[in-house]
Amino acid sequence: MEFVIITGMSGAGKSQAMKAMEDIGYYCMDNLPPALLPKFAELCYQSKRTIDKVAVVVDIRGGIFFDDLFKGLEDLNKKGLKYRILFLDAEDNVLIKRYKELRRPHPLNPNGRIIEGIIEERELLKEVKRRANYIIDTSKLTIGMLKEEIAKIFVEGEELRKLTISVVSFGFKHGILLDADLVFDVRFIPNPYYVKELKDLTGEDESVKEYVFAWEQTKTFTKKLIDMLEFLIPYYIKEGKTQLIIGIGCTGGRHRSVAIANNIESKLKGNGHRAIVNHRDYRLT
Repeated sequence: MEFVIITGMSGAGKSQAMKAMEDIGYYCMDNLPPALLPKFAELCYQSKRTIDKVAVVVDIRGGIFFDDLFKGLEDLNKKGLKYRILFLDAEDNVLIKRYKELRRPHPLNPNGRIIEGIIEERELLKEVKRRANYIIDTSKLTIGMLKEEIAKIFVEGEELRKLTISVVSFGFKHGILLDADLVFDVRFIPNPYYVKELKDLTGEDESVKEYVFAWEQTKTFTKKLIDMLEFLIPYYIKEGKTQLIIGIGCTGGRHRSVAIANNIESKLKGNGHRAIVNHRDYRLT
């Protein structure tokens, strides 16, 4: 039986993901208390009905019950009940925009600023995200695109999509990326921070990207990095790895690492891999 736990950031699209799972034949349950995970999974596995695909949404709406999640996962492992975790994420500015459009407060900070609730939730979900088999960043996805991504993962015949590659930009001055599998230091590239008209921009801005990639060493580095990843990825898949986290670090995590992380993600997607990009620090500097 296929048993999938859907979790992730509030506002990242878990409800839409659940609907997409229903469309491809999964029996779905929303907002299941984590302490009930083992019992619910047992019932599904023992059911005399033909329930062979189940998806449950577990998130911080459960309040204090969410603290039981890791115990629930441990109990599933002890009972030998197999499961996979699908984690939905989105960039902070996208989540804020979605909350404002719907005029909803954040569940962790209903009377305060939305960003404070998002920061607290990210910390609570950090370990869950690390354990996830699949991560989908919905920042730039329409509902249709999200359905397509879910179908690629969970509909039979998408073996090559089982490895999720997360490319994460960060700043060394804010601390190294602790959960990275591979870390690359791009501080050898001239820093746009010292160019007056670029200082207050980020690697998302076209003028910063043009500056970073105007240097021959940047072009050579990104080409060699992609070549190395293409060599490594089949071996990671062969060993059963489902998530690869690549850290790209510069001084503040605002200019060079952001531009290069976006470029690496784009190239990996162009080569047919399932890649997502996240920027850890570029709003901190």
